[in-house]
Amino acid sequence: MLAALSGLGALPFAAGLARAAQRSTPAAAGAIILSTWDFGAAANAAAFARMRAGGSLIDAVEAGGMVPEADPNNHSVGYSGYPDRDGHVTLDAVIMDDAGGVGAVAALENTTHAISVARRVMERTPHTMLVGEGATTFAREQGFPQEKLLTPEAEKAWRDWLKTSKYQPEANSENRITRTPGGALDHDTIGLLARTLDGRMAGACTTSGMAFKMRGRVGDSPQVGSGLYVKAGVGGATSTGLGEEVTRVAGSARVVASMRAGATPQKACEDVVRHIAKLRGDAIRGVQVGFLALDPHGNVGAYCLLPGFTYAVTDASGTTSIRKARSLFQA
Repeated sequence: MLAALSGLGALPFAAGLARAAQRSTPAAAGAIILSTWDFGAAANAAAFARMRAGGSLIDAVEAGGMVPEADPNNHSVGYSGYPDRDGHVTLDAVIMDDAGGVGAVAALENTTHAISVARRVMERTPHTMLVGEGATTFAREQGFPQEKLLTPEAEKAWRDWLKTSKYQPEANSENRITRTPGGALDHDTIGLLARTLDGRMAGACTTSGMAFKMRGRVGDSPQVGSGLYVKAGVGGATSTGLGEEVTRVAGSARVVASMRAGATPQKACEDVVRHIAKLRGDAIRGVQVGFLALDPHGNVGAYCLLPGFTYAVTDASGTTSIRKARSLFQA
């Protein structure tokens, strides 16, 4: 048998990883880490390093999510995220393994690593989600430092937005087809999936949500079955884009359900995107929604409404490539 890391434990991964990459079948040598957007490459590298050092899948996806959370140049995840319309940076995150372990936080404030707080919810409480003031209080109790997340650059963008937007929230950082107040295309939520060579899986999703959203708004990202879903023996899926459209159809759970019924990861992603388009019609004109899926054999699926959605794929050798998802519509 190939040496491989248990999906739930922390058995050694290092030596077996290199041997497995050489001996495995083409399917087993497929993707082991998958994440949304081109900045996912750095997240994948951190996740891969953690697995190679002997960490569990949960260790790996947490490590991957922490990378964009700490990136001051990424205005849609963690530190330096764009605030809500009242100037508060609030974070949402979920972490999940294929044995039913789940932890999530929503509307978390003053804490950079929402994904780590979500993991503490999973491991140290009887609950699956904490929100708002309760989530922030829990983070302090767990030793996470209080931090100011609103950076000068993000604050300036917010104040510029207030002058021109008539105080209405907009689908900015959750819709990559639109542009930031400075005119540049912004990145989006990071969703990350990982598997061992024996097919165990886990995932994570973390975001600061829709730029300049109404205070209290929560999108799809921290909701199990919308922003993220993994199931043992079937696979996992994660989403990106305008969260309200994903939540309407429990998008990631729908992708995994299609895979369980026999669809490939690619077909499953295509089916849910087409369903959203049919359901919503003109209401989603100009809106981006995308899905990624990974099965236990390393097969990948990706599909979106509009061009522009990229994703990062890392194989068992640690090699990462950036790919463009096919889209239902043209720009």
